[in-house]
Amino acid sequence: MQSNIPNRLFEPLTLRSVTLRNRLMMSPMCQYSAEDGFATDWHLVHLGSRAVGGMGLICVEATAVSPEGRISAEDLGIWSDDHVEGLRRITSFIRQQGAASAIQLAHSGRKGSKNRPWEGDVQLQSHDPKGWTIIAPSALPWSEQDPVPVEMTVADIQRVVHSFKEGARRALDAGFDILEIHAAHGYLIHEFLSPITNHRNDIYGGSFENRTRFLMEITKAVRKVWPEHLPLSVRLSVTDAMEWKSVESWTLDQSVKIARLLKQEGVDVLDCSSGGLTPEQRIVGGAGYQTAYASQIKILAEIPTIAVGLITDGSQADHIIRTGQADLVAIGRELMRDPYFAFHAAETVHMVTPWPVQYLRAKP
Repeated sequence: MQSNIPNRLFEPLTLRSVTLRNRLMMSPMCQYSAEDGFATDWHLVHLGSRAVGGMGLICVEATAVSPEGRISAEDLGIWSDDHVEGLRRITSFIRQQGAASAIQLAHSGRKGSKNRPWEGDVQLQSHDPKGWTIIAPSALPWSEQDPVPVEMTVADIQRVVHSFKEGARRALDAGFDILEIHAAHGYLIHEFLSPITNHRNDIYGGSFENRTRFLMEITKAVRKVWPEHLPLSVRLSVTDAMEWKSVESWTLDQSVKIARLLKQEGVDVLDCSSGGLTPEQRIVGGAGYQTAYASQIKILAEIPTIAVGLITDGSQADHIIRTGQADLVAIGRELMRDPYFAFHAAETVHMVTPWPVQYLRAKP
């Protein structure tokens, strides 16, 4: 039986000036289908169909702020003004369907220069026709078999900060409603956060303050061009999942601490994931296995959160929202399997949500 607890799955959510029609978000998922960073018809249909399918927020995949910031050569990019037009076509269609759009700005760091998953998902050497020189806070490879990244200079760091700022400016021009900074999953910003991958002895390494400096500088730079009335999100790996090993790593306590600081700098919501930094991580998967991170960050840092990770049915998603564990539920692979997840979720929790008029004659 439905309770009277607010924040149900199909109630609107307002973040600054943006009101989402429900609490369902399409999680950013790489499609490895761009051409020189440009969005293609695949992206329009892939993202647009989920907006047609009733999701409240559609988040575009990790979009590289510079060419070397891509994971693969086929990743989306936003390092050129020329990329804006194709992205604007997508945001316009999403808006026409009643959904809001977000984009995740990213830099791959030491995990870049890979071929696509269906081509082997391995890192390519810089001399490979589809490879490039990768950069990181320290010259530590993902594994012994992978290329050693070039340790970034302070000038390199400032260049990347500027790239995020310019990416945010272009995202605004492209018509996005929400911006997300990707600081998770072992990519460049996460590499700075964690002492496992950050062995620097300058102002960007060592202490918590120094290791978080890069993210804080990016956040401040982005907020200078991302308007006050539009929401800003950060995706965090709340833990490195290395608690089993006697090494200093990024933990929940540090995530709570950085969440509080990010909130002060104008971040409105934390997208709570985990891991991705090292092949030695130990993560036990299962239904909603990361939801507790969203709940703990929400309570301890007093900031709205997004729950993600093996959330596969409407009643599960509804439970997360109705019990106050998170403010948004991000659906990933299940949404690949079912573009109309939102409609089916509504039926599961006995809610009425309007189907597109073009599909009414096919409604069950």
